[in-house]
Amino acid sequence: MQKEKVLARLEQGGLVAVVRAENTDQAMRITQACLEGGVAAIEMTFTTPHAHRVIEELAAKYSPEEILLGAGTVLDPETARIAILSGAQYVVSPHLNADTQRLCNRYRVACMPGVATLREAVTALEGGADILKVFPGELYGPQVIKAFSGPLPQARMMPTGGVTLDNVGDWLAAGAVAVGVGGSLTAGAKTGDWAKITATAKAFMAKIQDYRKG
Repeated sequence: MQKEKVLARLEQGGLVAVVRAENTDQAMRITQACLEGGVAAIEMTFTTPHAHRVIEELAAKYSPEEILLGAGTVLDPETARIAILSGAQYVVSPHLNADTQRLCNRYRVACMPGVATLREAVTALEGGADILKVFPGELYGPQVIKAFSGPLPQARMMPTGGVTLDNVGDWLAAGAVAVGVGGSLTAGAKTGDWAKITATAKAFMAKIQDYRKG
């Protein structure tokens, strides 16, 4: 799937599920629970053991129409290349790495580097970032999106960290094109409560849809 379509679908959905798992089985179960809850965009973090194998398995199990499969916590271009070869449709980093951006642009894979300052945001845009991952979001709150949008109205931003059911509407109202959600979505995994993850995913999607309907 071309990266423009990946980005369009990601923004249309509005939510990226950040999956940090203790093992491959847990990663698969979390992903399935999120998909059942209506969240198509999955960010499989490379803190998960054998993350590239999980990505391969998910890419084989689901079609591109069923899942938007991304790689997260990508710290370097070597990891990015492994993720892409495994089937990742987009690459998300917690920080700004020019070599990682360059590699993603080379292969026309959507790139979302982490930024925390205006200088980093400008540098990321100059390097061809598709979406700016504002991270860690809990340190700043939704107002950081408005602050960045002043001098950079062309930037598309996705906060990760600190996004909850109570404030997801505030992030969208501030101008976020999507939000990345980890622990507040996948907490049920700690006790094997996959139904809770699905229910939380549905609640997040309902909040996003309600906001967009006005």
